[in-house]
Amino acid sequence: MTAAVVQCSLVIVTVTAAARRSFSEPLWRALAVFRFVSVGYAALRLAFIDRSEYSELAWAWVVIAVMAAWTVVTTIAYARPARRTRLLLGADLAVTVAIMGSTVLLQDGVATHGAVVTATWMAGPVLAWAIRYGRRAGTIAGLIVAGCVFALLRHAALSTALNGAVLLVLSGWSVGHLARLSAELAAQRQRATEVEAASRERERLARDIHDSVLQVLALVQRRGAEAGGAAAELGRLAGQQEAALRALVGGKWAAGETTREVDLCQLVLPAQTDRVTISVPAPPVLIDGAAAAELTAAVQAALDNVRRHCGEQTRAWVLVEDEQDLVRVTIRDDGPGIPDGRLAEAAAAGRLGISHSIRGRLRDLGGSAVISSAAGEGTTVELCLPRVSGRRVATVQGTA
Repeated sequence: MTAAVVQCSLVIVTVTAAARRSFSEPLWRALAVFRFVSVGYAALRLAFIDRSEYSELAWAWVVIAVMAAWTVVTTIAYARPARRTRLLLGADLAVTVAIMGSTVLLQDGVATHGAVVTATWMAGPVLAWAIRYGRRAGTIAGLIVAGCVFALLRHAALSTALNGAVLLVLSGWSVGHLARLSAELAAQRQRATEVEAASRERERLARDIHDSVLQVLALVQRRGAEAGGAAAELGRLAGQQEAALRALVGGKWAAGETTREVDLCQLVLPAQTDRVTISVPAPPVLIDGAAAAELTAAVQAALDNVRRHCGEQTRAWVLVEDEQDLVRVTIRDDGPGIPDGRLAEAAAAGRLGISHSIRGRLRDLGGSAVISSAAGEGTTVELCLPRVSGRRVATVQGTA
């Protein structure tokens, strides 16, 4: 079994190099090369090394031909990811075990000689399971094939059977581990690419905003301060929006603030006016700082819509609820409501306050925004943010 050790070591080295380059495709190509080389190695052993040990030499060559044909079939089948199913891999394992069992009919004294007609070819399905489903599946497949080796060589030297069995199991575990690492590497590379693309797009948008919107806001602030009166208030608001926009496009949100928990109530309460009533729980509602900022911005966007579309006399109520697994913020007004189809028309016209500022923010946080309205009965916006990391609340389309 020394040759088997060398052969399987070579395929592990090949798979390791492939794993460093990309995800799974190079691994499957390396497996195909290994199986073809293994068929050749089995044929060489039959022709020059184990020839005298086979009582049915002609049938042994038939078995080698079946191995070659099955190698061609599996190579073609594994070439497409959609075909790499448990059914095909199970058939691959069953065919390999059956061919290994044919050694009993072909060879005299197989129990003492310690040679199997498949030679190193029997490791093929073990590696296939490892590449497709990871180290656990590879280890289980290795144990199955190793059990067959022990059954065939039960009367041979213990070291002969043990070496081959241990090598099969270790190969399944090692290649499965390498496949998993390569998948994680590919995912990290993909995330890095996405972050880089987002960063470049952010820089481009920052340049465009600086050359257009920020300049206009700065001009409004300056002219409003010079004019005084009502224009001064307009200038002050423009200055606040300019500062907020500069912080957004410049990435001013500190890294520590994105992970530090803050009290959502303290961020929402400043929006209370004589027309806006805000009700919050007595205990603090602590959530991630970045999530709190986005949720507060969504609340402000909803209140802005009330002022803009319902008039100054419309009243609004904001209710913050801290539930066991989520934070719920409900914004309700007594305005005229949203006519049917109005939200779709606004989105088509490029007015994306609800779809982006409200629903988009909650969607990015893994939460949901439900908007319900009826003519003459006001509008209710319900924002839900899950507390458990990674848990998502499905976004429900509101009725207009």
